[in-house]
Amino acid sequence: MHAFHRLAATFALGLATCASLPALADEPRYNQISLHAEVSQEVAHDRMFVTLYSEAQDKDPAHLASGITATLNKALEQARKVKGVKVSLGSRNSYPVYEDEGSKIGAWRERAELRLESADFASLAQLSADLLGELKMAEMSFAVAEDTRKSSEDTLIKEAVEAFKARAQLATAAMGGKSYKLVNLSLNGGGFQPVMPMRAMAMDRGSFSKSEAAPQIEAGTSRIQLSADGTIEVQMP
Repeated sequence: MHAFHRLAATFALGLATCASLPALADEPRYNQISLHAEVSQEVAHDRMFVTLYSEAQDKDPAHLASGITATLNKALEQARKVKGVKVSLGSRNSYPVYEDEGSKIGAWRERAELRLESADFASLAQLSADLLGELKMAEMSFAVAEDTRKSSEDTLIKEAVEAFKARAQLATAAMGGKSYKLVNLSLNGGGFQPVMPMRAMAMDRGSFSKSEAAPQIEAGTSRIQLSADGTIEVQMP
């Protein structure tokens, strides 16, 4: 019987506690401030991308396709011999060339791409120059590798939190508070913003050709940003 009374008393206390939870949850909170802090750093581009292409025109579409394929295969074989260069095929398309005011097809034109990627800028630049004997350059671009981006963001996390804390202390002092309590905090990556143009269009044959050594590459940098957004509650004296 005594055990039953103790169980009943405990159950009643539990109900009373549960009944009081909504009141606590709905209790208004005062002196809350939303703050934003942002940190950033410049990161050097460490990946180079080059897109080369072969383009030709012929009245016989089969002969045209065969010629484009032969050119690409030769370039692929040469590119695969260069250590540290990732090679892949890009887009390939063909379309009719009309004549007699569009009344009939006079020929076919085809274009196919070869894409190269490497962290070794010098090797990729020289390979691109060598391949320009058979191919043309569509574009050259630079980017930050995924591992580099993650490493940079990890470095900025502590700086972002410290910057947020500094603003929280400043806001607390401005309100005449004695301290503050952190209500919530979120960290958000702002992505990369190029400090220098990340894309350089093809150079003319005179400055970047098979007969001459490849020019030096200036890859540029991007700025990585990380922000800290949160809410504090200022404790007043």
